[in-house]
Amino acid sequence: MKYLKLLSLSLFFFKIGFSQDKMVVSDLDNLTLNLGEIFKPVSNVILSDGSTGDCTNIIYYNKKGVFSSAKSITFDRSEGTLRANEPGTHEIVAVCIDSQGKRLSKTFNVNVNYPKIKEIKLSINDENIYIGNYVKLIYEITDELDNKRMVDYWNYENASKYFSKVGVTLSSSNKKVKIDESNNILAAEEGKTSIVVFFDGVSAKIDLEIKMNPVAKLDIKSDAFNARSGDVINFSATAYDRKNNKLENIPFEFSFTGKSFDKSNSASGLILEDGRFVGDVPGKYIISAKIGNITTSKVVNIFPRNVKREISNVGRGIVNDRHTSDFWIFEGVDGGDYGVTGTWGSDGTAFFWDVSNPSNLKKIDSIQVDARTVNDVKVSQDGKICVISREGASNRKNGMIIIDISNPRDVKIISEYTKNLTGGVHNVFIDNNHVYALSNGERYYIINIDDPSNPYEVGMFELNKEGQSIHDVWIEDGIAYSSNWRDGVYLVDVGNGIAGGSPSNPVSFGNYSYDSGANHATFPFKSKSTGKFYTILGDEIFPNGVNPNGTNETAGFLHFVDFSDLNNPIEVARYELPGHGSHNYWIKDDILYVAMYTGGLRVVDISGDLLGDLYKQDREIGYLLTGSPNGYIPNDTMVWGAQLYKGHVFYSDFNTGLGAAKVSSNKPDNSKTNQYINWFSLKFKSKV
Repeated sequence: MKYLKLLSLSLFFFKIGFSQDKMVVSDLDNLTLNLGEIFKPVSNVILSDGSTGDCTNIIYYNKKGVFSSAKSITFDRSEGTLRANEPGTHEIVAVCIDSQGKRLSKTFNVNVNYPKIKEIKLSINDENIYIGNYVKLIYEITDELDNKRMVDYWNYENASKYFSKVGVTLSSSNKKVKIDESNNILAAEEGKTSIVVFFDGVSAKIDLEIKMNPVAKLDIKSDAFNARSGDVINFSATAYDRKNNKLENIPFEFSFTGKSFDKSNSASGLILEDGRFVGDVPGKYIISAKIGNITTSKVVNIFPRNVKREISNVGRGIVNDRHTSDFWIFEGVDGGDYGVTGTWGSDGTAFFWDVSNPSNLKKIDSIQVDARTVNDVKVSQDGKICVISREGASNRKNGMIIIDISNPRDVKIISEYTKNLTGGVHNVFIDNNHVYALSNGERYYIINIDDPSNPYEVGMFELNKEGQSIHDVWIEDGIAYSSNWRDGVYLVDVGNGIAGGSPSNPVSFGNYSYDSGANHATFPFKSKSTGKFYTILGDEIFPNGVNPNGTNETAGFLHFVDFSDLNNPIEVARYELPGHGSHNYWIKDDILYVAMYTGGLRVVDISGDLLGDLYKQDREIGYLLTGSPNGYIPNDTMVWGAQLYKGHVFYSDFNTGLGAAKVSSNKPDNSKTNQYINWFSLKFKSKV
């Protein structure tokens, strides 16, 4: 049901001729600045013999602001200086350009100190502190600039930003609590006490009352006691006092221990505060519910998921004289099956293919426009119109090209549209005779193509935020899912009616963002098995920039966000292939087909409730490495996109061209594992 796009950092900054005998060195490396400080970096290219290489020009940019000016670190190009505007760790890219115009880049971490703390206030989330509970302090920190921030000491990702470089000491007024070496506070005895914290030279105090634990007994239940890796089991607990009366509003703490069935592996999983548990590794797990010094537990068995299937390459449409970008597979007006692929960093060519026989992909026509890169290609629902994006035009009139593909063997340009799009169009989408075209990575314009020879603008969407940038837009059921890099995803009504929006009046009504700021593509997904609604946000990260002439290093993962409550989206799961980054993807029948760049084409089972690390849960059905000895860069896998079409998985590879793969039929699993699970489920269903 979905698919997306990009090679982002390459839009403006790409490496040419990166070789191991050269490297960029800079005093930006592990640089630490104070807030507001101005610094003039010095960078050079160093050869393997230690001599200085050719670096005629040097460019610096904030990695999170590649398409626009991110405010955390800003640059004065005329002075060659940078300014630290926000505390934290920031990625700054230095690009050295030699006298021939070749580029060599490296990313450096620049640390900006947090302002000195002026005041601290302490609080706790729950006033009921029972003997045996840990006290979870919340720090409200006010700095010298009067900025306030809340820090949960038990949230490592949050707390580590503030506690890593300052000394923190805690003390108590008596022995009612115990404070360990890591400043964790355990309630030990009934009575009143106080906690004093000394933080970066500033102190704060909080008074606490430790109560006797009213709980005498706990009961724990679950909706299953046998499951597969990745399946979610729901646990609940009930507390009783000494008179066997049920107690309400008790803050349970859930935890687990486990033992893997595989002696060479360790058990792992995740349990949430609400009692949802998922086991990553087959084994026996003990789930515990605790309140103070009272605890109870229940054992569950986690068995192998058993979803592996064979994935085989069926056919290739080799493109070996240039890089291949995005693609689209479609049914033509004549009922045949066709495809279109773009090209990257070349001469503005788009190729058209006959894919009716996936084992024999035939190039049937091509079209060339004034561009360096045709990054994106899309086809209208009726198969009559193709729109291609244009970047790097010689006359700087980039925009988009509208093509008549009624006969895919004889395609013809109908018109071009460049108004407000001259900065370059990286991605497009067609929905109900409207094209959503990104303009210079800052906004997208909505263009009516009822008459493709006379397109005209009807609307525009942007965030109106400093440093904002948009990479991608995908439309589903009248909602545009706008991928806004560091600002995450915005849900925009362009005809759904949920917020009164339309193509001429796009209205934003939902948002989710995350810390990495690398969201380049989003698509919606309603689980067929559970009915839950998700948006899946994909990172795109090139730690060392894009190398068009060799193997690339990629990073990032897919974020699964439960958007069932539009006002409270929750990130619940992730799919991260170690050592590889994500790009475009497609979903059909709770199966994810994802292009993982150097990791190849991956097929993943995403059925059922989603929680935790999907890769660890052995949900991967299979994979295909798509490099070819006949490719533009031989034997180098770099999968750009994936699309399921009429039973085949089509893909584009940056170094190879177009391909088609087949996933073997899913055979019924009659293994002892599933026989065991099914037998127990039927036998004990009424007792669970």
